Amino acid sequence: MKRIFIILFLAGSVLSAVAQMPARTPENIEKYKQICRKYIYKEMKGMYREPGKALRFPFLAPGSNQYLDMLWDWDSWLSNVALRQILLENGNEKDSQEALKYEQGCVLNSLSYGGMDGWIPIWIERDSPGREEMLNVRNPWKSNMHKPTLAQHAAFIVKNMNGDAEWLRDDFYALQAFVSKYLNFHRHPTTGLIYWETDEAIGVDNDPSTFYRPYGSSGSIFLNALMYKELQALSYLASCLNLSDIAKYYGREADILLGKIREHCWDLRDGFYYSVDLNLRPIEKPDIESLQSGKLNLHVGQPRTYDCLIQRLSVWSGFMAMWANIATSQQAKIMVEKHFHDTTSFNAPAGIRTLSPLEKMYDTRASGNPSSWLGPIWINVNYLVFRGLINYRYYDEAKELAEKTILLLGRDFERFGALHEYYLPDNGEPILNKGFQNWNFLVLNMAAWLDNETVVTEF
Repeated sequence: MKRIFIILFLAGSVLSAVAQMPARTPENIEKYKQICRKYIYKEMKGMYREPGKALRFPFLAPGSNQYLDMLWDWDSWLSNVALRQILLENGNEKDSQEALKYEQGCVLNSLSYGGMDGWIPIWIERDSPGREEMLNVRNPWKSNMHKPTLAQHAAFIVKNMNGDAEWLRDDFYALQAFVSKYLNFHRHPTTGLIYWETDEAIGVDNDPSTFYRPYGSSGSIFLNALMYKELQALSYLASCLNLSDIAKYYGREADILLGKIREHCWDLRDGFYYSVDLNLRPIEKPDIESLQSGKLNLHVGQPRTYDCLIQRLSVWSGFMAMWANIATSQQAKIMVEKHFHDTTSFNAPAGIRTLSPLEKMYDTRASGNPSSWLGPIWINVNYLVFRGLINYRYYDEAKELAEKTILLLGRDFERFGALHEYYLPDNGEPILNKGFQNWNFLVLNMAAWLDNETVVTEF
């Protein structure tokens, strides 16, 4: 019996040792940095895709068999940020010029599906039907569209071209129509916040503040942070094209949205930015018949004075307010001290949990359609939170998150020769989709910052 116990104990110890993140030591950080660079330099062109059929221009794909020949909205944008870091470290001028057609093609392929109504699809496959056929089977006013990252993607490319936006001029109207569609048709009239039409293809798929919620009810902090930056990006692009009046218009819209986000999404009690529930019954005057009949009209003595309700769900996207520079310095201080440092909530050995385990919805099982954002570690989340920390000069915390990301992905390369789509928070075990490249390559941007080297950042 004693012998059996010893064998079981040793076996358990071996399993425990395997299922742990590597120690965060200088030696391990350096080792896994080099492993990440070695594999990513080699695999970088695996994102390149040639034009054909519905995709008229070269483009960047997320990698892995699941996303082999598809252009995705915010995926291509963040992949491009990583691509430019790779080229800076391990490329030459010829490589840079070759990459440019794939970068611009992501934007131009999306804009080729644009129109006067502003609707642009979230993803385009090589065999996708044309725009008119797409709109025959969906209502563009009641469905989600490309996330507000298209102007940001274009602005990132233009900035790297020293302000040259002429390649975009012919399609700039379609880009304006796209952004204006959000402002004109997906903006809540009383709060001024942008909202999702449905819970489909929102990028953070099963975020409980939107998933299975009533349609048109989610004033998502994730969506609004992206929109704030999108308006700034469009203003920048207009300036580059010498369209100064248009630049001023979108700059003012950005300022207005900033005020609305701060007003409605900041929760003083918890010290965090949250999505809000817009699904409130309207305030209505009593009808004349009920007044004449003497019927008691409920609520007329004091109708509600608020336009939305805070959704106090501990979702990672509250940190997007730091990434977008929406949070005030005092708000950021509270968010870092109260939420970033909380190891019972967001802060995990492998990075930032997408949902706090204190929430009843917490679930790290593998899932596709929707992908799981109920707790697993996503590298784009680690990166965006990292960028937010740097914005507010929380360098020790940024260092911690960068090092955790390097250890996580370096070990994945070491063990499996490839990266995965998302990971378990506590031990970094891969959950799904071997061969995923995409925004995972942003680990190099984080490593460059650790090494005090030049860092490529999004617009």
